[in-house]
Amino acid sequence: GDIGGTKTTLALFTPEGGLEPRVQTSFKSNEYPSLAAVAARFLAEAGASVDRAVFGVAGPVTKGQAMATNLPWVITEAGLQDALGVPEVKLLNDLEATAYGVPNLPPGDLFALNDTPVQSGTKAVVAPGTGLGEVVLFYQGGHFHVVPSEGGHADFGPTSLLELELLRDLMGKFGHVSYERVCSGKGIPNIYAFLKKNHFAEESPEMTEALRQADDPTPIIVEKAMAGECELSIATLNAFVSILGAEAGNLALKVMATGGLYLGGGIPPKILAKLRDGTLMASFVNKGRFAERLARIPVYVILNQQTALFGAACYGLGL
Repeated sequence: GDIGGTKTTLALFTPEGGLEPRVQTSFKSNEYPSLAAVAARFLAEAGASVDRAVFGVAGPVTKGQAMATNLPWVITEAGLQDALGVPEVKLLNDLEATAYGVPNLPPGDLFALNDTPVQSGTKAVVAPGTGLGEVVLFYQGGHFHVVPSEGGHADFGPTSLLELELLRDLMGKFGHVSYERVCSGKGIPNIYAFLKKNHFAEESPEMTEALRQADDPTPIIVEKAMAGECELSIATLNAFVSILGAEAGNLALKVMATGGLYLGGGIPPKILAKLRDGTLMASFVNKGRFAERLARIPVYVILNQQTALFGAACYGLGL
């Protein structure tokens, strides 16, 4: 299952059917008091019982317990085992679940940003969505194993004079400035506000009004940038993509991700045209003496927005 604050998607897989779901259903999360209630309804409607259940949860998972983001649910492996009568239950963070799906994604679910052959070796995922997630996959004993991290909260390291001034500005607001402050859905408005304050371009009255009415400014900024309709938005997205490329390169270099660097999360598929224009890859390989080595690492955008569900199935089936 893929457990989100808005929607919970559950699917039934069998060893015989492999990674093709026998049944798949989505539920509005806020209409249920618990994940157990959703799962019980799903199993009843499917007329099925299961030996193993794996759930990717949008929120931290610690010692078999998860607090779902934007939901009042406290989810525990033991509680689900008892409530559902399932012998084995595993909770994964949603990005961990996504990572388990990465090695098994079909070519059509990936978009290559550079012309580098597929290689074996360690893989890494950088996933800008509401926040910034990062995980590493290493191969041992016939399987990829996922190492979660909180790398998105590491110190933001500027690579240009503009980014230095951005860091200086945000340090005045937040003290500590992480990559997530500038390279996520929450970070995009921070870049926009900095550029606006420094008169990089004028904000149109239409944009001012649209942002005033918006609960979340990020989709509007991204939409206007992709449509080429707002100079401030275009500059914001350009800075965001450059920072994303630099941090993706940092992670790839730290773990020597010869098996590929994968861009996950909700934002990359929405800005694919921008990711293809060379800005990201120029920043990705901008690592001095190691530029040539970074250029040999394949970089992909994950297009499948159900990769967390797919990855939970991969984990459950032992793939």
